[in-house]
Amino acid sequence: MLKPILLVEDDLRDLELTLIALERSQLANEVIVVRDGAQALDYLFRQGEYAARAEGNPAVVVLDLKMPKVNGLEVLQRVRETPSLRSMPVVMLTSSEEEADVVRSYELGVNAYVVKPVEFKQFVTAIADLGIFWAVLNEPPPGSAKARRTA
Repeated sequence: MLKPILLVEDDLRDLELTLIALERSQLANEVIVVRDGAQALDYLFRQGEYAARAEGNPAVVVLDLKMPKVNGLEVLQRVRETPSLRSMPVVMLTSSEEEADVVRSYELGVNAYVVKPVEFKQFVTAIADLGIFWAVLNEPPPGSAKARRTA
C-alpha cells in the first residue's frame, strides 16, 4: 500500500493548484490535506481529530512556510526533534524567497526548499516533479516501510 502525501497549505488558491498538479502527475498516493501547522502536527502525532488514523508516516510532507497557528518552521522543528518522524522527507513549498527562511529551513533539516512558481504551467510541472521524486523515486532510509517492501 502506498503511503499518503501530507499537504499542508492554508491558501485556497495554492491548495487548488497543488492538488491539480498532483492529479496531473498521476501519482497513486492519497493526498491528505490539512490547512495549518496545528492540524499537521495533529496528523503526524495522531492526536486530536487524527487520533484514530492508521499508524505510519506519510511518504512526504509538503509544507507551506507562512501559516496560521503554527508556521512551517515550527512544524519542521517538531518533526526533526521526534525520532519516529525524523527521517520522513519534508519539502518546504512556499512563496518566500527570503534568505533567512531558506537558511533556517535547511538548518532545521528540510529536504528541499521550493519557491512556488507564479506561472501556472511552471507551478504544475514543479509540483508534479516534486510528487514523483518524493513519493516514487526517492529511496528512503533502511528500515522504513518502503525499503522493507522492496527488499
